Amino acid sequence: MTFDIWFGIPEIRDFWIELEGKVKSNTANKDEKALYKKIYKVIRLLSKNPRYPSLHSHEIKVLTDRYGKKVWESYLENRKPAAGRIFWIYYPPGSITIIGIEQHPNDDKHSYDKITLSST
Repeated sequence: MTFDIWFGIPEIRDFWIELEGKVKSNTANKDEKALYKKIYKVIRLLSKNPRYPSLHSHEIKVLTDRYGKKVWESYLENRKPAAGRIFWIYYPPGSITIIGIEQHPNDDKHSYDKITLSST
């Protein structure tokens, strides 16, 4: 099964459209190009298999409890300080909706308090 990928909040959709536009028009800087490649790879893998091993997808229970839907986190990058993460839900049926792109929170007890996601 392949999943359709949606961006759940306007800021994420607008960010992606702007980033993609810069890359395609060759006006993106080095960091923007690298970020585009990482996000594109994760989107491609999520659409084919959200449980692909390198994504390390797992439910974030505190966010699931807060939003009333299972919220998943997948690795955008790994093995670096403040590594990026993508937060998503299975919604609508047959789809994955990205509801957050954030740096990995600290490992303290309240680390996910600063994560603000769409109310999708």
